[in-house]
Amino acid sequence: MVMWVFGYGSLVWNPGFAYDARLVGFVRDYRRVFYQGSTDHRGTPEFPGRTVTLEHQPGSTCWGVAYKISREQDKQTALEYLEVREKQYDEKVYLDLYTDSSLKIPAVQDMMMQIYLAEGPTGPNKEYLFKLEDALNKIGIVDQHVQDLANAVRSYADTM
Repeated sequence: MVMWVFGYGSLVWNPGFAYDARLVGFVRDYRRVFYQGSTDHRGTPEFPGRTVTLEHQPGSTCWGVAYKISREQDKQTALEYLEVREKQYDEKVYLDLYTDSSLKIPAVQDMMMQIYLAEGPTGPNKEYLFKLEDALNKIGIVDQHVQDLANAVRSYADTM
């Protein structure tokens, strides 16, 4: 399953972990603010510096960079690294990532949620996605869009 990490501060220029792809995009209803005191990276206990954090604010947007991490070992390494680097943060949030400000549809998450929840007379929408993924794999075709959506649905299901 693919993991995405959204960088809105120093992760934009210095991720510090291996990744497969880098995508410029933004999250809605959050803004970047210099509200985080930094006593270990950009200041000292005697004179703290300031780094950015995200603040929920309806109607706002925050541009940054999302990093796609596919390999299990790379995901584990990235999470361990971020736990140390971002130790002052105590919250992880799953957000939709948008790549075009004129669109209202996020890159993957909105479709993922729709597929996860939808069910019709023929069955669950996620069953359709998984059967398509399996059928394509059996004939040797890797469709990245289908795989990313299937992985996102599986990842979301694992958190429920």
